[in-house]
Amino acid sequence: MTTDSTDSTPPGIARPTVRTKSRLIVALDGPSSSGKSTVGAEAARRLGYRFCDTGLLYRAVTWLAVDRGVTPDQVAALVPLADEIRLVADARRRLRHVEAAGRDVTAEVREAAVDRAVSDYSKVPELRAALVPRQRGLASEGGIIMAGRDIGTIILPDADLKVYLSASAEERATRRAAQRNLPPDDPETVQILQELRRRDAIDTGRATAPLRRADDAVVIRTDGNTFEQTVAAVTRVIRLAERAKGVASAGR
Repeated sequence: MTTDSTDSTPPGIARPTVRTKSRLIVALDGPSSSGKSTVGAEAARRLGYRFCDTGLLYRAVTWLAVDRGVTPDQVAALVPLADEIRLVADARRRLRHVEAAGRDVTAEVREAAVDRAVSDYSKVPELRAALVPRQRGLASEGGIIMAGRDIGTIILPDADLKVYLSASAEERATRRAAQRNLPPDDPETVQILQELRRRDAIDTGRATAPLRRADDAVVIRTDGNTFEQTVAAVTRVIRLAERAKGVASAGR
């Protein structure tokens, strides 16, 4: 496995233990709306891997906190909410659904209100620390693509392969607007771009687990790419890593 020369794990958080496995652990990082969840899920389907979008954990906590009137600075009330969050696997063992307090909130956590608030909640160090062991536990058996913003740098610093999806804020805003069927000149499209830039500033500037590319990550720039082109690029680098490590993919 890859071992970083320096330990970037924050104080008080144990590093993941090394284990024997027959499938790769893939860390997939990138900024908001870079396509990590959709691309990662499709690449996992093709390769026969599990998929985990760790952003759902933070979105679910954010949704639950807002619903209960808990602000980011109310740490004592915020952190216990993590215990009420559960990722739910689909038939292909992709952890793409989330429950909060026993309720399926997969649709709700994608709403604009959560988009605006999630970075303010996810930068709380105590909340991030509470969610680290859960993420590492999900990855421990291997055969997983885990997507997020600090997977290759903090959560899984010894991942077999680290991939970083890069895209300009303008490109990401265009994609998000298209998902909502908004024309390029719509005021909401402009607001999406402004919000993405704000989130980038928060995610890259926070003191705990900031968004950054791991030194040993494979960078895939996706500006101008179709969805299929980006999926093909991610799938290709995973297959190359499998061959290099003598691991056979279960996918097509």
